[in-house]
Amino acid sequence: MTTTADADAALHSNPTARTHEVTNQPPPLVGHDVADDAVLLEGVRREGAEWYEEDLHRLGRLAGSEQVQRWAEEANRYEPVLRTHDRYGNRIDEVDFHPSYHALMDVAISEGLGGAPWADARPGAHVARAAGFMVWSSAEQGHGCPVSMTYAVVPALRSAPELAARYEPLLTSRTYDPGLRAPGSKSGLLAGMGMTEKQGGTDVRANTTIATEQPDGTWRLRGHKWFTSAPMNDVFLVLAQAPGGLSCFLVPRVLPDGSRNTFRIQRLKDKLGNRSNASSEPEFDDTVAWPVGQQGQGVRTIIDMVTMTRLDCILGSASGTRAALAQAAHHVRYRSVFGARLIDQPLMRNVIADLGIESEAATTLALRIAGATDRAQRGDVGERVFLRLATAVGKYWVCKRQPAAVAEALECLGGNGYDEASGMPRLYREAPLNGLWEGSGNVNALDVLRALTREPESLDAFGAEIEVAAGADARLDAAWRQLRGELVLTEDAAVRARRLVERMALVLQGSLLVRHAPAAVADAFCASRIAGDQGLAFGTLPAGTDLSGIIARLPGAVD
Repeated sequence: MTTTADADAALHSNPTARTHEVTNQPPPLVGHDVADDAVLLEGVRREGAEWYEEDLHRLGRLAGSEQVQRWAEEANRYEPVLRTHDRYGNRIDEVDFHPSYHALMDVAISEGLGGAPWADARPGAHVARAAGFMVWSSAEQGHGCPVSMTYAVVPALRSAPELAARYEPLLTSRTYDPGLRAPGSKSGLLAGMGMTEKQGGTDVRANTTIATEQPDGTWRLRGHKWFTSAPMNDVFLVLAQAPGGLSCFLVPRVLPDGSRNTFRIQRLKDKLGNRSNASSEPEFDDTVAWPVGQQGQGVRTIIDMVTMTRLDCILGSASGTRAALAQAAHHVRYRSVFGARLIDQPLMRNVIADLGIESEAATTLALRIAGATDRAQRGDVGERVFLRLATAVGKYWVCKRQPAAVAEALECLGGNGYDEASGMPRLYREAPLNGLWEGSGNVNALDVLRALTREPESLDAFGAEIEVAAGADARLDAAWRQLRGELVLTEDAAVRARRLVERMALVLQGSLLVRHAPAAVADAFCASRIAGDQGLAFGTLPAGTDLSGIIARLPGAVD
């Protein structure tokens, strides 16, 4: 048996072995509480879910554990596998997942990150769920897709009260019950959606899937979908052309009598990231469906689901940005270059502080929108109107900023960040997804223009939110005065839509930070993002910025 003393003696007797001695490397970022984050916790309290803090910390410790990091790595390394037929040639259309994927899903659903808030009467229930979703997503984002769709389906399904009465108790369940069985025999259900098709993509009105009414009150669908994620979920909202126009239908994978509905999975998508999550191309052929909402109102019906998933895009991007920042902050705290820790090097301090500002602005806006969602569901008309613009603006900007922020955070680790073992490449591959899901940047920017034209009261609510901070920062006040003039839409509005929405997002974030963040963060944000005293890359904050005050807000308090 070799002892430590023997190993030390062998090392000293063989000097070449010393080249394998590891120095100047950070310890693994493991065994920490992901929820131990001042920005997140302050937002949770401010938006009315302080009662959730104990559970949030418990979930945060689990998310930061070695076991969950292993689950995340395995769920992405061992990707879903499609089985179209069984050994005898029968069509089964099933997708097999690694056990680690199921472990992640089990935690997400049991912790109430699926549909549970819709059955929770406590004020702040949707904020609590949003915070938990952010913390848990920092561990692994791919499995969040079916979780998010299960959360989002409930308000849309309520357009069909009989279906809602049957399915909502199972969609709001905290029991993860995978496998294709009759919905009524399960302890909990997961939901998905089928909107886009090959020929149309975002233009869902070009869909060719046909719905035909049957004498028994059901409908039959025939057609295809181009990008339907989580095909092993239990029920799906699907758009199809009915005689009265594009309509929304509920499609279960298994019918009430236990027989399989026709849901032929032609293939799984070979995606850039999001590898743990299966995304598919299903074909419908005499597929049984039930109508949700009125004929011809399919987009209006399913938009309630889309709005909720857009919220989760914002939450997911804020979480991904924060997770990358945490890794970068941890690395620069321990790594030394030229005789000093990276965190003590002036230029690196600028980079880390700049990333910290970006992350704090994203997290603060995400939780503000989650708070508005919660209050709107409880009857606050003003918050409901504010949500119309704030969700589209936040979806555009927070998701647009994530890839750049994650790339910069990866660079803080140097070559170590380019190594799969660091986890940063997975964060980087995941980063563009939320900008695409539920509408790309152009779709969301044009949606803002549509809201300004058709729902002018939403601009009043948006402006009222910004003006709460009036007088607190002259740069913010000037930016809002200029933006108000630009919000009077002219013929060239579509051409400048991205510029307009970007400015709306920055002014909204500035208003929130001026009110709620420390002076160092708010001042640096207004100087760099509002007044434009910044370069085109991260790490270009102006001289004189209170870098120490900003760095003190980062995960792990790295200063």
